[in-house]
Amino acid sequence: MTLDEALAALGAGAVAGRAEGAAAYHKVPRVYLGIPNPAINDLTRNWRQSLSLPERVSLADALWQTNIFEARLAAAKLLTQARIRHDQLAWDLIRSWTPDFDSWAIADHAAMAGQRRLAAHPERLDEIEGWTRSPHMWTRRAALVITLGWTKQRHPDAADLRRRERILGWAAAYVSDRDWFIQKSVAWWLRDLSKRDPARVAQFLQDYGLQMKPFARKIAGKYLI
Repeated sequence: MTLDEALAALGAGAVAGRAEGAAAYHKVPRVYLGIPNPAINDLTRNWRQSLSLPERVSLADALWQTNIFEARLAAAKLLTQARIRHDQLAWDLIRSWTPDFDSWAIADHAAMAGQRRLAAHPERLDEIEGWTRSPHMWTRRAALVITLGWTKQRHPDAADLRRRERILGWAAAYVSDRDWFIQKSVAWWLRDLSKRDPARVAQFLQDYGLQMKPFARKIAGKYLI
């Protein structure tokens, strides 16, 4: 599939008036086509089934480079898959996108693709730790969003518990950052973890909660009794 064919398929799903609403909501100057998320899901599901991995990586790269909102979402969805054999090409592309993150929707879709690649190769956390020191706020935020898989494990083994604690260490280093999106990322990680390990989240809030913004503390403790 060529880039032009992919863009034509995306454009065919545009809904009148939706592009203007998306532009006003996301407040980042770029082209918005006005395509509902379910339509992008359907397209990319078909593309994943019909294209080889190298073809998907090439198309995802081309879609991302257009800087069109829905094209970037489609690029991420093309690579959102639990099992990919020999996934280094996909991982390299996903991590190359981080300097371009400038809105939560695009960043979160890319992070969802990255979550699968981290689950497949947890040693990649060594790379993600470098993101926590980036001067680019969206890259720092992505370090917590891309690691959300470690909040969802019902029965983590000893190695995953160590990884969870490592990420909580990053979150602890973030609490003094007053940026809203960084605070929200800490709160999101803690809120999701509280569904599996409320005692650990309660301890984190006892240790660091007063350094967090009130809205972030509230979100983090939402499911604590």
